[in-house]
Amino acid sequence: MLHPQARALMDLMAERGVPPTHTLSPAEARSFYRERRNFTQPEPQEVAEACDLKAAGPQGDIPLRLYRPLGSAATTVLPVLVYYHGGGWVIGDLDTHDALCRELANAAGCAVVAVDYRMGPEHRFPAAVDDVLVATRWVSTQAGALKLDATRLAVGGDSAGGNLAAVVALAARDAGDLPIAFQLLIYPATDMRRGHASHTTNGDGYVLTRDTLAYFHDHYITDPAHDLDWRASPLLHTDLSGLPPALVITAGYDPLRDEGLDYARALTEAGNRASCVCFERQIHGFITMGRVLDEAHTAVALCAAELRRVLR
Repeated sequence: MLHPQARALMDLMAERGVPPTHTLSPAEARSFYRERRNFTQPEPQEVAEACDLKAAGPQGDIPLRLYRPLGSAATTVLPVLVYYHGGGWVIGDLDTHDALCRELANAAGCAVVAVDYRMGPEHRFPAAVDDVLVATRWVSTQAGALKLDATRLAVGGDSAGGNLAAVVALAARDAGDLPIAFQLLIYPATDMRRGHASHTTNGDGYVLTRDTLAYFHDHYITDPAHDLDWRASPLLHTDLSGLPPALVITAGYDPLRDEGLDYARALTEAGNRASCVCFERQIHGFITMGRVLDEAHTAVALCAAELRRVLR
């Protein structure tokens, strides 16, 4: 059932001897991930504006990038998606997800603010959580100056970023001071214990492996007890009620598939509106690979349509 394009990509990676992430140092892995985007990602779309900003964080400024969709006037107040990039809390940055953020802004007709949070191993859990919370609150409080609508603020992310988006939604509900309108969770990590069946069935042979997941985990989590902290494992929060509507995207050949589905199920059982769509033939990370995977464009269009519908 694996999509032929996904199989061709993995065969090409094997043919060219692409090293598994867990065999690289964090610095090497970051550089490789940044360079790899040129082979798998589509050309960045033109937008009306893309500008770098900074939010004052707990340990220094947090880099942000604001995108306004093509055709929008500078004076138009727009709904906004605050987006947290994937990369296992170790790799990834504003540039690795630049093309995706542009696509989402244009297709959804909303602004996107991407957040470049601190990562491990230099900055361990919960540094990333602290940064994305501060950054999201900053976007909300600065919304007027940025021509954004703080009452139509969504959070989203892929993989580690999906984990952070779920955590922000929970923290905002608990604090009661940051209204979130929607959460876009793209193959999110929701349970750091890594015990779901898909970690076994999809744990080898599909780019993101058990060894790479362990590499990311161990560079992010210091104490095994942190696996049980809902800020690391949002699925383990004791109360999942009263959360914003969610779209959860999963991939059939992804070790994280089952915990994404379980999170969507838990959200629904707690009384929230949550949809889960599995791209059965795809691998982890596929949504950024539109140059080589056609279904990436389908997934982006689906995410954008939900954003447009909920934030209209």
